[in-house]
Amino acid sequence: MFGRRELLQLLSASAGAYFIPMGSKAAGKPAFASQSPSASSPNFKYCLNMATLRGHNLGFMKELETASQAGFRSVEIWLDSLQKFLAGGGTLKEVRQRLDTLGLIVEDAIGFAEWIPDEEAARKKGIEQMKREMGMLAQIGCKRIAAPPTGATNTGKLDLQVVAERYRRILELGGLEGVAPQLEMWGFSKNLSRVSEVLYVAMESGHASARVLLDIFHLYKGGSSIETLPLMNKGAVEILHLNDYTAKFTPATITDADRVHPGDGVAPIKRILSILQSPDRPLIISEEVFNQTYYHQDALLVAQTALAKMKALTSRE
Repeated sequence: MFGRRELLQLLSASAGAYFIPMGSKAAGKPAFASQSPSASSPNFKYCLNMATLRGHNLGFMKELETASQAGFRSVEIWLDSLQKFLAGGGTLKEVRQRLDTLGLIVEDAIGFAEWIPDEEAARKKGIEQMKREMGMLAQIGCKRIAAPPTGATNTGKLDLQVVAERYRRILELGGLEGVAPQLEMWGFSKNLSRVSEVLYVAMESGHASARVLLDIFHLYKGGSSIETLPLMNKGAVEILHLNDYTAKFTPATITDADRVHPGDGVAPIKRILSILQSPDRPLIISEEVFNQTYYHQDALLVAQTALAKMKALTSRE
């Protein structure tokens, strides 16, 4: 973890994000700048997954404000945090207005609808849940939703051809709302734990919007080989969850809570980025960690560190 002095030095060296303090009238800008030179690079768009701040219990709006203040222009929200805000009397219109004020784009939303299991009643309920969630996300300008194998992590192995048909079903629903489900790989799951599995399902869905959502941690946890990752089409991944792990953990022993900031471990991140980045559009790299140590630190500093680490890792220098 950086100290404040080291963090400020790195932010300056890498043309860091800027933040206009509340009440500033400089150049007529809003409190949070709507554009930032650190929001993207020619190859990458920097994003903050709110898991990184989840343990701070900031509340939905404060999460957005912290990300913007840290210099992010892109975020991944968690649907339970949004729903808690709405249950407390907030509205989607307020969310959309605040996003515009902060200069933020919601690139993706993390949800856990059970669209995949064999049990028909559970699957029907999960699909209805995802349909509702996609309708909400469309109203705040979010065009993606995660589709992990929730409900099939500890079951027997599913027929991947059947899973592909189920994935196509939610892709079709997403097409009606303009929100594309991203097929998420979970390395600890008994289903969709490897790159080969999610690629098969995505391809066999036969749907033009099919995409896979990968994660540095899950690549390691699930045992997917980096050697054959170049076989993927670069257009298959729009978002990569970025994190790292130290050498003391094996795939069998590592847990979600053991993730660290990218660049603080031994994961072959630069090689993975070189494989997945596309010449046609920036790859969205989104830090997602669940580190209890970070949750006990200042939330803004954690977010600033996340951005600085990603920028340092993707620097061309």
